[in-house]
Amino acid sequence: MQTTRQQKIESLIQQDLGNIFLQYARKIGGVLISVSEVRVSPDLSIAHVYLSIFPSAKSQELMEKIEDDTRSIRYEMGHLERNQLRIIPELKFHLDTTLDRMEQIDKLILA
Repeated sequence: MQTTRQQKIESLIQQDLGNIFLQYARKIGGVLISVSEVRVSPDLSIAHVYLSIFPSAKSQELMEKIEDDTRSIRYEMGHLERNQLRIIPELKFHLDTTLDRMEQIDKLILA
């Protein structure tokens, strides 16, 4: 069960990472990266970030690049949240494939 503090921190991280990935996607060009969900551990030390990437053909390549840039992304997030959080959580990125699964289900139903 999540506390109110966890929910507020998840919302804050999701908003700030959304802005960071908006700039990140502009640098790369031709992709759209959105933060679909953030889950923070009870001790607020780890944040699991679920990313939705369009087009999905580039998702694996882009996830590898994001994993390599995790330190700089965490640094940028820490710079934005330095007045709200005492400790900036470690970021763990996951690919959110729910949209792809929904599309596959639609194809199966309509076929």
